[in-house]
Amino acid sequence: MLQRIRKGSLVETAIESLRGAIEDRVWSVGDRLPVESELSESLGVSRNTVREAVRVLVHVGMLETRQGDGTYVRATRDAGETLRRIARTQLADQLEVRIMLETEAAKLAASRRTDEDLRSMTNALDARAKAGAVLPLRIRHDEAFHHALVAASHNSALVELYDYFSHAVSLTIEQTETDSDLPEPSQEDHELLLAAVRRRDAAKAEQLARQLLAPSLRALQRQEL
Repeated sequence: MLQRIRKGSLVETAIESLRGAIEDRVWSVGDRLPVESELSESLGVSRNTVREAVRVLVHVGMLETRQGDGTYVRATRDAGETLRRIARTQLADQLEVRIMLETEAAKLAASRRTDEDLRSMTNALDARAKAGAVLPLRIRHDEAFHHALVAASHNSALVELYDYFSHAVSLTIEQTETDSDLPEPSQEDHELLLAAVRRRDAAKAEQLARQLLAPSLRALQRQEL
């Protein structure tokens, strides 16, 4: 059921073994883990090592310790590890996910945006334009615009999902801004998207959001052929 630990950092390896077992559904959400002594014997490590590994997985939200009752599976994914795996995926894959999230956000934002949302998006784009060739500033304000766009959707689940994915979003923005082989979304492209949101044209906002990164995605796909 569990792979015995033979070398390397005992705690880190115990964490990986337990995480892998949970991800492989050895235990499902809501299941109680075997007692500490059984885990210790299965893994071939001390109870202190098991205790520390469990503590880490409780901290990241995969496990939950109930006083006097035991340790239960709370989630089958470690959010931090998932983010690291996302960061290792191909840029084209990340762009596809980003396009899906931002397209839906733009459509919703056009229907639900407030005056305050418009001010946030406008300020971010104005700052992006003023940043000019100062790349770190332009990237930062570009990110601020897209986060403001998603916030304007007023869908809390979408906002949380986008924030969860934000590290990968930052990487895609940086790469499309710095890689000369990838078409860079222009200031005008962003302004047109904002204009569609401002006039509450959901269909146009959705179309423009999808088109914003489509040239970069097509360029990446051509590179992979």
